Order: sequence, then C-alpha cells, then structure tokens
Amino acid sequence: MITLKNYACGEWTAGDEEGRVLHHAVTGEKIATCSSRGLDFAAMLAWGRTKGGPTLRAMHFPERAALLKTMAATLNENLEELHHIAASYGATRHDAMLDIEGGIGALGFFGSMGAKKLPPSGFLTDGESIPLSKPGHFAGRHIYVPLEGVAIQVNAYNFPAWGMLEKLAPSLLAGMPSIVKPATPTAWLAFRMVQILIDSGVMPPGTLQLICGSVGDLFDHLTCQDVISFTGSASTGEKIRSHPRVVRNAVRVNIEADSLNAIVLGPDVAPGSPDMEHFTEEVLREMTIKAGQKCTAIRRVLVPADKEQALIDALVEKLRSVRVGDPQREGVRMGPLVDRAALESARRGIEQLGGETEVVFGDPHKTEFEGEGTEGGFFMEPILLRATNPDTAQAVHDIEIFGPVATILAYRDVDEALRLARRGGGSLVASVYSEDEDFIREMTFGLAPYHGRLMMMSATAAPESTGHGVVMPHLVHGGPGRAGGGEELGGPRSLHHYMQRIALQGDPARLDRLCAPASS
Repeated sequence: MITLKNYACGEWTAGDEEGRVLHHAVTGEKIATCSSRGLDFAAMLAWGRTKGGPTLRAMHFPERAALLKTMAATLNENLEELHHIAASYGATRHDAMLDIEGGIGALGFFGSMGAKKLPPSGFLTDGESIPLSKPGHFAGRHIYVPLEGVAIQVNAYNFPAWGMLEKLAPSLLAGMPSIVKPATPTAWLAFRMVQILIDSGVMPPGTLQLICGSVGDLFDHLTCQDVISFTGSASTGEKIRSHPRVVRNAVRVNIEADSLNAIVLGPDVAPGSPDMEHFTEEVLREMTIKAGQKCTAIRRVLVPADKEQALIDALVEKLRSVRVGDPQREGVRMGPLVDRAALESARRGIEQLGGETEVVFGDPHKTEFEGEGTEGGFFMEPILLRATNPDTAQAVHDIEIFGPVATILAYRDVDEALRLARRGGGSLVASVYSEDEDFIREMTFGLAPYHGRLMMMSATAAPESTGHGVVMPHLVHGGPGRAGGGEELGGPRSLHHYMQRIALQGDPARLDRLCAPASS
C-alpha cells in the first residue's frame, strides 16, 4: 500500500502510526494509509507565516500570477497519472476532468486575471479618494492588503483536486500561503498533486504545506491573521466556527456546507418540447456525475402537478440507459460512491425519506454492476423518488442524500413552487426552466435571497450552459443558511477573503502616492 505523507516545514514526513486505511472504490481493496500523528502543527503555522508569507508579499500580483501559471503547466504534464488515481475513488473520465482539469483551469484563470487585470503592486485599491474636508486637504480611501497569516484549507472528498486548487489560486494570488487538509477518502489525489508541485521546485518555501490525516491541535494556534476555508458538512462547520480560539481571535471562517439544491420546471413547458428535453437531461446529468456526490447536485425536482407523470416517464426512460460500473470500462456513465461509509449513508438517507416518498426508479441494494471485481465496490444505481404529499413532506427538505438520488415534488402554482424551493433553508444553486418571462421574474427575485447562484434557463441558453452543478471561477460560489453562509471565487472578489480592507486618511496627494502602483 501507498503511505500518504505530510509536507510540513519543508519536509515530507509520515505520521507515527499506520493511520486510516483508504480503499479502492471499485474493488474495495486497500490502497493507501495516512496519518498526521506526530506533526508539530504550531511549527507548520510558523513556517508558513515566516517563510511563505514574506516571500509572497514581496511579489506583486503579476509575479504571483506567473507562479499560478507555472503550477498549472506543471500539473498538466501529469494528467494521465492523476486520472488513474481519480479512478480509484470512482471517477469516470468525465468526472475526473471536472475535478482535475477543472482545478488546473482555475489556476490558469486566476493566473491570467492576475497578469491582465491586477496592478503591479502587492495591494488592491477600493474606490477613489473621498473628500473629508471643505478645503480639500483631508481625505480618505480604502485599500486591501494581504493578511500575514496562513490560509487553512479543509476540503471535501468529492473534489480533491478542484477543491484544493480553487482555494489555493486566490490565496496565493492575494499573497497568503496555504496549509491543505484533504478529506481522507480521496487524499491520494491531493497528496500526489502537492508532491508534484513541491518536487518540481515550483513552490517557494513555506507557500504550500499538506496534512494527510487529522488537523490535530492546528486550530489551537490560529491568530487573527489566519483564514479557515472549509468545505464539508454543516455539523463540522459548526464545530469549526465555535472553536474557542476561532471565536476569541475572530479568525475568518468561510464555509460551504450542505445544500438541497432544486431545479424548477415552469408551468409553460410542454412534454416533448426543447425545454423539457434540456430539463430532463440536466436532472440526469446531476444525478450521475460523480455518482451524485456534488455539493451543487440537484436533490429536489419541482414540477407542475399536471406534468408530473410526463416528467417521471421521461426521466425513467433516460435512467434505464445509464450504465453503472467500473469507471474505466468503456460505455460506463457512472462509477461507485467513494467508500462504504458513503454508500451506507446514502442507503440510510433513502430509508429516512421512505415515509414521505416512493421509489419510481432504481434499487438502492442492487449488487451487480459492470466490470470485473465490482462485487467488492461501493456501487448504487441512480434512485429517483417521488414525494407522495409535497404539502406535508419535510424530510426531503432536511436530509441531503449525498449520492445519485433526487426527489420529484409536484407544485400547483408559483407561490407553492417558491415555498417548496425555499424550504431547503439556503442553497448553493437553483435552476429554473421556462419561456414565461413573468414566471422567471417571480422565481428569480423570490429565490434570490435563499441562494448563492441561480440559473434561469431557456431553450436558447441551455445548449451553451456549463451546467447546473458546474462552478465557474468568474462567479461567486456559496450560499446562505444551510449552505454555510460563505462565498468563494467570483474573480477579483475571491482575493478579498485573504486580505484586510483598511481605511486610510490624510492628505489626498499623499494617499494618491501611497496607492500608486510601484512601476508608476
């Protein structure tokens, strides 16, 4: 088996115990172990603050952008190996591209943005000078400067590459080093990517460290200059936010948590129409990509009551064609869940919804799938549920089944559609398919306060859409309430999470000189 080592204080080191065992999602075989026991977490933070931070802050934005571009090019040279690793946790080629190439693409995006749109300085200005006196010799303005701590990444298992790189790119561009803690089930991929970057000599000392295993007492040593960026369960997010050191030092915490995302079919959409076809394809895609293990996946399918059966018939026909099995086998569309715990959790969730739903497609206990050795894997075929009484159903709005499962809920009018969608308590994304502009307007402004992103789809836009579940670095990612209340990405906005905005006051000419780019 492979031992996933930690990269701490400039050295690769294994934990002083065997640690947790990782299993191959397709076959169930043991493939790796990882542990962080014995690491000096306080020393890791000090290393980042004293080595990585000063180095990055001494660079201006275009220089940091060049670092991101070099990182992307280095990882691109190792794609086949990275895809092989991704298959071990159940990713098809397409799944892995969203994760690996998607993450590398985020590096490239921020590298390009930093080179083309950010000034040759180490700080950002925010607006113009503001006169604060009638004679005009006293003014104020705002700037952003890098924090002098370390960005702590705690990532989810579903996107070990993209989840790491989409956080790493803006933190490095902002001038802040990172400590990455990948989720254990898929830590092999994150480990290998960090290993490639470190061993290639791309990363300046102290700018990137890795923990494979528990974070130990890491949070006990955080200061007001550090940042935590977490993706995972709401319960873990709550523990992070309430950590005594985090509370006492007002440590910045950005959280992306659970999300019961919805897709809504407009009353005007007729069976057999282009909008209906695009709608059903989107539901199918979101149920099957990464076996439904996405924070942005569609969990609730809202449909007009008079079109419910037509939608069920169309979806069932598509689901019957989905081939499930070894993701490296030609023609297989969906692989297994990441591990046995994930499989058991998904089955348990379906049972919990049993009192208010009925299964209209799929068997959560099916055991035969395509490919040799799959009998030991963690497979589940897509499961489509129907809420028997949407008016009284509650569990479908409370329990996120992190797997290839979606529930259909019928609604009578726009008010009920809004009420059902909003009962998710805050979501990352929702999609609405309709050609009725009045319906679109009502849904947009009725859903906006409860979501981080909305896709308002038409037959014109759908063919060019990047997809309900695809997060683009140009736009913000996050959501209110249950979704964690955080925000990532969004182009230049993403740098603000790793910088301090400060108000400067004084002679306006002096402020202009202070805020001028270094080259002017």
